[in-house]
Amino acid sequence: MYVLGIDTSTTATKAVLVDEAGAVVGEASAEYGYETPHPLWAEQDAGLWWTATIDAITAVLTHTGISGSQIAAVGLTGQMHGLVLLDDSDAPLRPAILWNDQRTAAECDEMRETIGRQRLIATTGNDALAGFTAPKILWVRNNEPQVFERAHRVLLPKDFVRLRLTGEHAMDRAGGAGTVLFDLAARDWSSEILADLHLDPAWFPPTFEGPEVTGTITAEAASVTGLTEGTPVMAGGGDQAANAVGVGAVREGVAALSLGTSGVVFVSTDAPQIEPGGRLHAFCHAVPDKWHLMGVMLSAAGSLRWFNDALAPDVPVDELVASAQDIPAGSEGLLFLPYLSGERTPHPDPLARGAFVGLTVRHTRAHMVRAVLEGVAFGLRDSLDLIRHAGVAVDQVRASGGGTRSSLWRQILADVLDAEVVTLGTAEGAAYGAAVLSAVGVGWHESVGAATESWVQLKERTDPGPDRGRYAEGHQIYRDLYPALQPTFGSLG
Repeated sequence: MYVLGIDTSTTATKAVLVDEAGAVVGEASAEYGYETPHPLWAEQDAGLWWTATIDAITAVLTHTGISGSQIAAVGLTGQMHGLVLLDDSDAPLRPAILWNDQRTAAECDEMRETIGRQRLIATTGNDALAGFTAPKILWVRNNEPQVFERAHRVLLPKDFVRLRLTGEHAMDRAGGAGTVLFDLAARDWSSEILADLHLDPAWFPPTFEGPEVTGTITAEAASVTGLTEGTPVMAGGGDQAANAVGVGAVREGVAALSLGTSGVVFVSTDAPQIEPGGRLHAFCHAVPDKWHLMGVMLSAAGSLRWFNDALAPDVPVDELVASAQDIPAGSEGLLFLPYLSGERTPHPDPLARGAFVGLTVRHTRAHMVRAVLEGVAFGLRDSLDLIRHAGVAVDQVRASGGGTRSSLWRQILADVLDAEVVTLGTAEGAAYGAAVLSAVGVGWHESVGAATESWVQLKERTDPGPDRGRYAEGHQIYRDLYPALQPTFGSLG
């Protein structure tokens, strides 16, 4: 028997088949795009997700020769914070507003004024930020009243896929917390926040823990996907929570670090922890009765990709990184601020801008590459410092994402973060985590912790080296640069 994890991401839907030993036996994906009809907007046709889900599932079953009757359960994950508004017949009323949409600054202010910023943080664990779901609902009310009047349900992207698979309205608690309409401690919708914002509680579906059954595959879904009618579909989790499950970051002391286009530092907590300034995201984990703290930087490996595309388009990225190997730690005084897309943690500032600081005629392209690697690591250290300051100890960082293929970058991360950095021998990604949750849901393991102990294999370990002292000094200089340069960001556009 097998379990199937489905990840509805921003640019593709991925399906991963996992056997009872935790090994990936097949995977497939179907890509799609999203629209930016106005500056700061990011929207997507919800129908793309369902079409891609059908394509990914049928492809992975066809390629592996596995039948739908051999699938014990399905787990779901996907992009968080997106707004899917449905009418009373479950048809989308407008394109979904995605997590990376930035149009809602006025609605974030409206939430703070209506609820009170500190009360909002104390209840939901988060400040109002443009990427979250709640301000998007207010934007529709303020700007598209004819759409708002017809609204009947609110779902997240993966939960729209769930609806098509099972016919049920449901949401996992990690995703629900990411709407910023949750009572974080109670792990469910906040009746007070909904009342303050004059939102109808009937719009918001029942919520479930990650390994819980939310419905079963319908006959209609079975006919188009190749799955078997009656197969259970588990709640799963938002992409970062599911990824953390996939790497085994389900107990305190172990952090998940995702080094993709954006960068994420994620730690599990045994009780709800809130950073008083709202600089960290505090959500429910996909693991029952667990929570998590998360810091997000918007341009992590994306910074290296920008450098490659803009300044060395004819040089393979691996060759660029290799050129930085002989540059000493600290890049001989050159620093890079990775705020190419604004920033989220610890500076929730869409106007923050990237910069090289300290350039001299001595510096070469290799120095600049090393400075980019170090600047990204410093940005991730900002998140880790906030996590540690909140009282969560971190002794091991489990790293995933394309950037972790570089041994140099892993060493820089270990030195800057002052922690052991470990890569994985098992599959990475949110889809794998969703498969783990579904395996727990059907009883293959007694708990998520037991599943990850059995299935997650640690691979390469990188310990902090002699350069960590130099990097501690460099990080302090890096931290001083944002407030020093902040007055210029807005004028730069």
